[in-house]
Amino acid sequence: MNTSHSSFKSILRHPIYLLSAIFLLVLICLSLGAPLLPLDPTATNVSQMSQPPSWQHLFGTDEVGRDYFIRVVYGGRVSLLVGILAMLTATFIGTVIGLVAGYFGGWLDNVLMRAVDVLSAIPWLVLVIVLSVFLKPGLTTIVIVIGGFSWMSIARLIRAETLAAKERDYVAYGRFIGQKSLTIIAKHVFPSVLPTLIVAATNSISSAIMTESALSFLGMGIQQPMSSWGSLLQNAQATLQSAPYMAILPGLFVVLTVYSFNNLGDFVKSRLQGGQAA
Repeated sequence: MNTSHSSFKSILRHPIYLLSAIFLLVLICLSLGAPLLPLDPTATNVSQMSQPPSWQHLFGTDEVGRDYFIRVVYGGRVSLLVGILAMLTATFIGTVIGLVAGYFGGWLDNVLMRAVDVLSAIPWLVLVIVLSVFLKPGLTTIVIVIGGFSWMSIARLIRAETLAAKERDYVAYGRFIGQKSLTIIAKHVFPSVLPTLIVAATNSISSAIMTESALSFLGMGIQQPMSSWGSLLQNAQATLQSAPYMAILPGLFVVLTVYSFNNLGDFVKSRLQGGQAA
């Protein structure tokens, strides 16, 4: 209770954390409640093509007269979904690899870490181009690509934390009394690395959103009829001079979302370390 109260007071003392939390909360609520809004993201109106922002259309309309506000909201649903699913995928793989490599060490650690080094050295864009030949572009593919090739940094962090955790007395005692390795990892090592994992997962969401936006902007991400902030940015290239808001608005949402998630990660890190958020 005291920890929760202290965290709340810390957020109130630092407006940047509070504003970030409010922005993400509003964004998530909008994304979840998008189907309840009385707007159709696919409804076209040729008499309202490329209209600037107004009271009737808060974010204006696109090149075929669709309301751009609801398009951005639905794009946010996809971008957030990709970010969360890719984060879960990367976190799971990185945690398993990091725990196994750090706890067991030896040749297994060497093999796993060399694999991490090799994958880290390959530019992600090359991997995406290669995979796009074999996989159909879409939501599933983008999650596999981002989550399957962004876990290496998490694996390194978890391995480092595991190396420190396994030398502690309670872990040594668990080995001494004959507990199985999986039991020791689950009950003693994993709780020790959890604070680092939470911070890494928070930062992973923002990284995944940025990567998805970049891939969709290049035409290798989310495909029609679905839209994401990245695909909206790609479509806005043709009307950049006549309707700049079509690029500015989704781009602004990408920047603010990534910035807010990074602030949230910094706040969580400071609280888990027992310090005051600065």
